[in-house]
Amino acid sequence: MSVSGEALARARRVVFKVGSALLVDAATGAPDRAWLTAFCADVARLRARGQQVVVVSSGAVALGRRRLGLTGRKSLTLPEKQAAAAAGQSVLMRAWEETLEPHGIGAAQILLTRDDTEVRRRWLNARATAETLIALNVVPVVNENDTVVTEEIRYGDNDRLAARVAQMVGADLLVLLSDIDGLYTADPRRDPSATHIDRVSEITPEIAGMAEGANASAGVGTGGMATKIAAARIARAAGCATLITLGSRPAPLQAIEDGAPATVIEAGASPAAAYKAWIAGSLAPQGWLTVDAGAAAALASGKSLLCAGIRAVEGPFDKGDAVRVRDETGREVARGLVRYDSADAHRIAGLRSDAIEAELGFTEGPMIHADDLAVGG
Repeated sequence: MSVSGEALARARRVVFKVGSALLVDAATGAPDRAWLTAFCADVARLRARGQQVVVVSSGAVALGRRRLGLTGRKSLTLPEKQAAAAAGQSVLMRAWEETLEPHGIGAAQILLTRDDTEVRRRWLNARATAETLIALNVVPVVNENDTVVTEEIRYGDNDRLAARVAQMVGADLLVLLSDIDGLYTADPRRDPSATHIDRVSEITPEIAGMAEGANASAGVGTGGMATKIAAARIARAAGCATLITLGSRPAPLQAIEDGAPATVIEAGASPAAAYKAWIAGSLAPQGWLTVDAGAAAALASGKSLLCAGIRAVEGPFDKGDAVRVRDETGREVARGLVRYDSADAHRIAGLRSDAIEAELGFTEGPMIHADDLAVGG
């Protein structure tokens, strides 16, 4: 099996970015049902062998233009784009639902703005929603919330959005379905001697230069290959590999496993390791939690920080902030992202898990979940 085929076959969780040019029939402005049917059969095959799938899908504006009679325009004003997105979202989701349903797979929409992946509290909420949907055997279909965003607060392109989603859900692989089958040493549409690059182990200045130069026009939509390499940088830092391949083939995922050309940009570490390194070294801690010996031992063994083991809280901090955790001797034993703000943390410190809801009127589980902890001072 090829490098790209192996990367796809062994990934536990995969994020697919699907652009408007694949989803929308250029002649009719309607969903391309033939392409969607083949792609969803691919998705069903991956899920049948135990892989988890998230889709980042463009297409709402393109579909909404047709619905609102705006197809004759070369460009739309921002309010018109937002109106087209509002009109097109339901068409887009109906197309995904109807093509996944024959395989017994449900779909659920998640609409994000840039703040949802940049502000930690909102990031945690969005991640919890995605994780719950995946656990319920549903495919999250993610799109930028074009009905409310402005040019100043946009992601800019769905390649970048897909990379942020891959980071958020801890994906092993990000697949960018493009109009070209990967990265070349030069633009193959202009230079017959251009060589296809199967594997990139590190995004060097030379690789970035290829994307920004000869390959700049490659790729679905306005982003081109340069935005795909930029997205791969984000994914790589999160421990996620990136695969760039031609999306317009029938059953593009099966084609990859059958040996069709693609480019794999390898991850720098595992998603979990990258995430914990980010918590440990990239976030400014906002407070302290002092824990008893039992809680410190539990953290060292990889368990969550329960409220029962907390002896003191120092803040202020908000839900989603990074805090330091120390034992009763004052030694730092961990850092993590809290699920409660400091005011609530004071109220529930020392309480058993089954007493939190009675105290607060709600519960978010442990003070810091094991997935959000980086152990070690």
